[in-house]
Amino acid sequence: MSRPGSGKGKPTSGRSLKVRVKTGKGRTVSQKIWLERQLNDPYVREARKLGYRSRAAFKLIEIDDKYKFLKPGGRIVDLGAAPGGWSQVAAQRVKAEEGRGKVVAIDMHGMDPIPAVTIFHKDFYDEDAPKLLIEALGGEKADCVLSDMAAHATGHRQTDHIQIMGLAEAGLDFARQVLKPGGTYLAKVLRGGTEGDILKTMKTDFATVRHVKPMASRDDSAELFVLAMGFRGQPG
Repeated sequence: MSRPGSGKGKPTSGRSLKVRVKTGKGRTVSQKIWLERQLNDPYVREARKLGYRSRAAFKLIEIDDKYKFLKPGGRIVDLGAAPGGWSQVAAQRVKAEEGRGKVVAIDMHGMDPIPAVTIFHKDFYDEDAPKLLIEALGGEKADCVLSDMAAHATGHRQTDHIQIMGLAEAGLDFARQVLKPGGTYLAKVLRGGTEGDILKTMKTDFATVRHVKPMASRDDSAELFVLAMGFRGQPG
């Protein structure tokens, strides 16, 4: 699957006129702004066209196009996977529908089935989660752990930053338990002052660690992704 879009990395669309939304009864100004942005977002339109459950699918596509960690035959764990856009991309790239790779998704809120993806309606914090996911991968550890998790936004930038960094760090702890040597961990973070700390922590466990901001991330967003490759394995 090739990355959709023009040579500049933006999806193309036949629509050029900007859609404007009126503030109707029961709709707040902030809801109007959100809806207007969704209607005018080329990634949202492209996701619907291609059957992806979220525009976030293009973020993973872009990152993997460059760093190539979702390989045919790979075993992938998707943390906090709902609504499932990243799981869809992972399944396509590891050829899960052909029986070559495996994708296991876990989310405490649950989500609709995805072809060739094993879904657990469960909190990955649960003590038995690592064992269950490894069993679902055929008894082998994962080649890659993905995390596009984010807590509900509060509107307070520093609070949101701290919450999402906590999720990224929890995902890292989980990845240490389920990744095989040489594996990859990709997680969402936010700019806010402490995102460099997780890089320092990861460098003890991974050969290469970097921040990545795909073009599908909105320009006005503090969103970044931390990509750690070459897991050194659990000590002892």
